[in-house]
Amino acid sequence: MSNASLKKISQSSNNLKIILDNLHDGVLAHDLNRRIFYFNKKAEEITGYSRKAVVGMDCHEAFGSPFCGEQCSFCGKAPPPLKTADYSINITTKDGETRKVEMSLVMMKDEKGIEFGILATFRDITEIIDLKIIAGKLTGFSNIIGRTPVMLDLFQQIRELAVYEVPVHIHGKTGTGKELVARAIHNESNRRGSPFVPINCGALPEGLVESELFGHVKGSFSGAIRDKKGRFELADGGTIFLDEIAELPKPVQVKLLRFLQEGIIEKVGSEDLITVDTRIISATNKILKEETQKGNFREDLYFRLNVIPVSLPPLKKRKTDIPLLAEHFLKQAMEKYNIKQKKISDQTISILLDYSWPGNVRELENIIQFAIIKCRGDIIIPENLPAELIDNRVKKKSGRGRSKKLDQELVQKALIRTGGNKAKAAKLLCVGRATLYRFLDDNPDVVSYDI
Repeated sequence: MSNASLKKISQSSNNLKIILDNLHDGVLAHDLNRRIFYFNKKAEEITGYSRKAVVGMDCHEAFGSPFCGEQCSFCGKAPPPLKTADYSINITTKDGETRKVEMSLVMMKDEKGIEFGILATFRDITEIIDLKIIAGKLTGFSNIIGRTPVMLDLFQQIRELAVYEVPVHIHGKTGTGKELVARAIHNESNRRGSPFVPINCGALPEGLVESELFGHVKGSFSGAIRDKKGRFELADGGTIFLDEIAELPKPVQVKLLRFLQEGIIEKVGSEDLITVDTRIISATNKILKEETQKGNFREDLYFRLNVIPVSLPPLKKRKTDIPLLAEHFLKQAMEKYNIKQKKISDQTISILLDYSWPGNVRELENIIQFAIIKCRGDIIIPENLPAELIDNRVKKKSGRGRSKKLDQELVQKALIRTGGNKAKAAKLLCVGRATLYRFLDDNPDVVSYDI
């Protein structure tokens, strides 16, 4: 193409549109009042909305809700002092499909340096996330850390059930991350732009449970000096998370059942019925079916809540996630407390792998914080761990010696960490080299060093 032709194209009034329409990323631009003034071809393809339908509209109205969901910086009265922002979000297409996109925002300024709008570019990464889950290459999902097969299955389950509006019941031991999973389901759903309201049913005084959940009117009981909204009203349009639901008193179970059947609530002291649109996610560390058999929980309510059951594994069932979780909690703590870079020694990781973890992931997080406080150097060593972990290691070594049982996943993880060096792997696992060699002879499948 000649220089004259290039010059002609560059001077064309359609030049910018031609360039932007040939990008592989969606482009959306709006002014400081959220009024959309540009929407390129790829944005049409990703969202399903046409340029003609959205240009000139408030972006909240154009897509039926904030395009960026809870990440929206323009939900207040005045635009924030935003320069750039990068994050991943879920969007709902015109056809109602949920897509995961990577979003990048920049504040635009005119030739005088005056801010006049936002330029947003976004890329559809839905298929990439799905492929990473299938291939086992994902190390975390929606703030949940893990890459063991059981966790990858959980990530896929969250993605699949998030698009449905039916109740979900989560079962897991204390500290396994039930609220994290509930939040992930909410964040992956079409309700993500609306409130997520958690409530621990077991932490409420019995006389206040009904009021906390459904609200009350002024004068309905001693201390009710004004009308009060309950958690269900606060969660209207969003999700309510009822943790430790097995602790609900029987009278409140009846009211909850009525809500699940009819979608209405009744405040304490009122005869008026209120329609509320909220999705229920419940959780307990007890086996709810057994609670119904004991007469502690209504069977009809159990079946209404347990439409989609989700079971969370204890940490001892996903021990190969421990190094990943430990590094995650270490990084979080360093950022939170603004402390210098620290690392965790292999010997410390070995002790963590050998512990039984009765408190699950929450206990691991607490132990990492404890170790950071005790650590005086750059490396967290075994001496920085709580005494019970050290005592546990000493007891196991004196009790089992060379007869320690090895696990395929732990051995493979050790080989990965040491780059296939069996001597170092044996040291990391706290067994003799001969013990490891015999184990590998008996388990020839443990040969891959790829993460």
